[in-house]
Amino acid sequence: MPGIVIVGVQWGDEGKGKATDLLGARTDWVVKFNGGNNAGHTVVIGDEKYALHLLPSGILSPGVHPVIGNGVVVDLEVLFYELEALHARGVDTSRLRISANAHIITGYHTTLDKVTERFLGKRQIGTTGRGIGPAYADKINRVGIRVQDLFDENILRQKVEGALEAKNHLLVKVFNRRAITCDEIVEDLLSYADRLRPMVADTSLLLNDALDAGDVVVFEGGQATMLDVDHGTYPFVTSSSATAGGAATGSGVGPNRLDRIVGIAKAYATRVGAGPFPTELFDEQGEWLRSRGFEFGTTTGRPRRVGWYDAPITRYATRINGITDLVITKLDILTGLDRIPVCVAYDVDGERFDEVPVNQTDFHHATPILEYFPGWSEDISQARTFEELPQAAQDYILALEGMSGTRISVIGVGAARDAVIVRHDLVD
Repeated sequence: MPGIVIVGVQWGDEGKGKATDLLGARTDWVVKFNGGNNAGHTVVIGDEKYALHLLPSGILSPGVHPVIGNGVVVDLEVLFYELEALHARGVDTSRLRISANAHIITGYHTTLDKVTERFLGKRQIGTTGRGIGPAYADKINRVGIRVQDLFDENILRQKVEGALEAKNHLLVKVFNRRAITCDEIVEDLLSYADRLRPMVADTSLLLNDALDAGDVVVFEGGQATMLDVDHGTYPFVTSSSATAGGAATGSGVGPNRLDRIVGIAKAYATRVGAGPFPTELFDEQGEWLRSRGFEFGTTTGRPRRVGWYDAPITRYATRINGITDLVITKLDILTGLDRIPVCVAYDVDGERFDEVPVNQTDFHHATPILEYFPGWSEDISQARTFEELPQAAQDYILALEGMSGTRISVIGVGAARDAVIVRHDLVD
């Protein structure tokens, strides 16, 4: 099974980097197919912790070919900062390849992102302010800058001039900001061209050739299903396709090359930014869960909103993505609770919904219908087989599996790289 997609089931931060890293020894290629540096993966290897924002987490696995696909928007300053930081720590980054068709985040994208979000006031979406949305908007409006444009200064200048024509009117007349000159943007982008050139390739061709050769290719999604621009809690979503379908369009391989879809979910739930979150906790138990799980954004440092596991969301994500295997992370964080609530359905003005309501207004007003499961107090961080878990922890996992619409194949029981229980192999 050479084509494996990894996607988040909830609102991101589920531990997708850990799942990618788990496959690392048998993986030949790891592809980032959506998003930009608006999300992060934290990977722990021995005593070393790596926080990645733009780069695929597979870059940490020796021998793996990391790829930034055409569906990604690239901040070049962040790209080279991360590469230099990894190089300083002895990580080989020479295999990285970047699609010539990936779009570039420019200075005017980040400026517009920040001022637009402030302008929205109480209607803020909760973006990271890193220019992701405006870069994708330019892509759809056909005024975007692509990686390949950096190698033709005349084309680059024409495109930047065209993009700035309307944006400067907006910045000056609406937001009372200074106009941005074409020269400053072009000069900044061209300063990266020589370093970038050796990394740029027809990554669609590389990946299809790799699949033809029987290589194992992992497609690593940023953000998560509930943040997908089509299938998430719109408008409180990201600007790209964060579901399994995005793996094909964001990398240039056909959907028939995707053999296994692996969904990642925490044993509870978290969210960053605005938008509906039915199981959110606002009490001391929420603070305990946030502190114990160290729920702060890898990229932003913002405290994450926390809540209980939401089974209808997992079923929804299983359907939308075609998930074949589920990875449950951070089970160890629940250790010490006398009982563990799970959302099994929603109540909306007295009406029960067993599935995620299609109407956003209903979902926004949904309150969780909870079922309670016995907790455990034993340390589970050293467990490496399902049978080594306390019976209550086993029962909790089996209950989630029964409600989630697919099998739970891997369980994370700690932050360490090897702190996992594998029930079903993700490759064979």
